[in-house]
Amino acid sequence: MRIVLLGAPGSGKGTQAKKLAVKYRIPHISTGDLLRSALASGTPLGLQVKAAMDAGQLVSDDIVLGIIRERLRSSDAKKGFILDGFPRNIAQAQSLDGMLRILNQPLDCAVLMDVDFDVLMQRLTGRRTCENCGATYNIYTNPPRLDDQCDRCGAALRHRADDNEVTIGNRLRVYESQTKPLVDLYLNQGRLESVNGVGSEDEVFRRMLNTLEPIARGLRKPKLPPPPPVKAKSPAKAALAAKGKLLSAEAASKTAKPQQKAQAGKPAASKTGSAKPVSRKPAAQPKLRGKKTAKPSRPKAASKRKKHR
Repeated sequence: MRIVLLGAPGSGKGTQAKKLAVKYRIPHISTGDLLRSALASGTPLGLQVKAAMDAGQLVSDDIVLGIIRERLRSSDAKKGFILDGFPRNIAQAQSLDGMLRILNQPLDCAVLMDVDFDVLMQRLTGRRTCENCGATYNIYTNPPRLDDQCDRCGAALRHRADDNEVTIGNRLRVYESQTKPLVDLYLNQGRLESVNGVGSEDEVFRRMLNTLEPIARGLRKPKLPPPPPVKAKSPAKAALAAKGKLLSAEAASKTAKPQQKAQAGKPAASKTGSAKPVSRKPAAQPKLRGKKTAKPSRPKAASKRKKHR
């Protein structure tokens, strides 16, 4: 089972990915976790991640794909994987398909966690996290028994500074403009599955299983992505190519002219290569068929007797 999870921030991708990983015994691969792990490992790719972050730049797609490629070559990913957080745009999706084609591990499907905008805002603005044990709550959908106090350990709950309407609105707009086109891409390829992400974790998980079980049992084969399109030459490159062909044709014609002059006036060569004069023979007369005609007889010479007489 090879899956890409799609969904806006707050749609529940991470929660459902962990449940699916346990169910199908395949790794949940989060690009955020991979980048942090590579940063701490000191590998060549990790050093490239560190250099990009230290320079205040985004990590390039090539580096992310390299990290994902190394992760997919692990033994626990042979039966499948769940990608969470990548791809984020069409260019990344096309690069991912190319890499998976080389690894002979094509995607089974992309699953969209479908949640309305208002529900996303409620989930994100109402989120609270325990500072001690990391338990999460939501003051609208899953509130703690006591305000701002964890039910597990009694520690204080924290409201993230970026969980406000302005920041969340910006994050959702970025998702709409960049990641949402992936939905149309996978839909047109026939590889998109949509799951209603509203409800309890168990309710959403049951819907996920109803969608994925036919694929997991082999009742529905994955559709392969179309081959990458052939890139057309830019006008500048096309002009240079045409100019190169013209120059080569002119050079060929210049070298051919001296040879043509040298051959002018010479008799035509035979097939064997030796020159022979062309002789013109009279046309053969047609033979007449039929009875043979008698030849006219010549008069006999007078005998000697008659001369002497």
